[in-house]
Amino acid sequence: MNALLAFPGQGSQRAGMLADLPGHPAVAAVLAEAADVLHVPAADMDTPARLRSTIWVQLCLLTSGVAMARCLAHEGGHPDAVAGLSIGAYAAAVTAGVLSFADALRLVRLRGELMEQAYPRGYGMTAILGLDRARLEPLVAQVHTPQSPVYLANFNAPTQIVVAGSRAAMEAVSALALAAGAQAAKPVAIHVPSHCALLDDAAARLANAMAAVPLSPPRLRYFSASLARELRDPRRIADDLARNMAIPVRWHETMLLARATGARVVIEAPPGDVLTRLAQPVFADGIVMAADRTRVDTLAAIMRRGRQME
Repeated sequence: MNALLAFPGQGSQRAGMLADLPGHPAVAAVLAEAADVLHVPAADMDTPARLRSTIWVQLCLLTSGVAMARCLAHEGGHPDAVAGLSIGAYAAAVTAGVLSFADALRLVRLRGELMEQAYPRGYGMTAILGLDRARLEPLVAQVHTPQSPVYLANFNAPTQIVVAGSRAAMEAVSALALAAGAQAAKPVAIHVPSHCALLDDAAARLANAMAAVPLSPPRLRYFSASLARELRDPRRIADDLARNMAIPVRWHETMLLARATGARVVIEAPPGDVLTRLAQPVFADGIVMAADRTRVDTLAAIMRRGRQME
């Protein structure tokens, strides 16, 4: 396995992200299917107003990821494996053939609705840069209360960890982290407390909906960023998709696993380059590129070349 296609999560979105995709027939087909399922023209999906909603952020990220994967495949850029951070896991599962794009759109819309309904305001996520888990975890424990909860949520890199919870608790953790030597504490453009126990009930409801969706075995290697392991049973993948909103993200471990199992080329689906920057230290002897605003033929050629790398 040499080429890994990685799909980003919330926080990477931007207005016009779908319009920025390549002008390619495969992209047009995906946008048309999304418009048909969601009953909204593609040009109206990624407006600033819609992207204030968690629901539309997630739908746009799913659509963007699937569109880029199919565009690359049309040009001969076939990945050997996929991985997705949070909502990116749905695009990964569609690309691996586990579930249809239409079913993924319906599930992701429900996912976003459940998350927004559970925490419509006053909650979110903050990235803490410059402290490792051993130093940050006691600070989170010091602040957390049932009335003002905060949790470790995303382990993106050894010293890039995201916390989730109430705004007051995150501000308190940020202040303690900066005093302890953190380089920065940056609120993420996510308005719900993802990847922690606060979303357990929402995840259980999504799992019930997922149970009715037809599934197929993955055609590619599917790496779960919640478990930092490869999953092959489609039902286990479905359970992972449903519950990943309430489980911490182990992205750094997942990249280490991909590296250990042979990945040498990593292409990040649009939008943005967050995963590219996280992967570069892990794949220092390989090729890591963001697909965003990069020529499709260039990306496809790199993926083909990756299959020849040892």
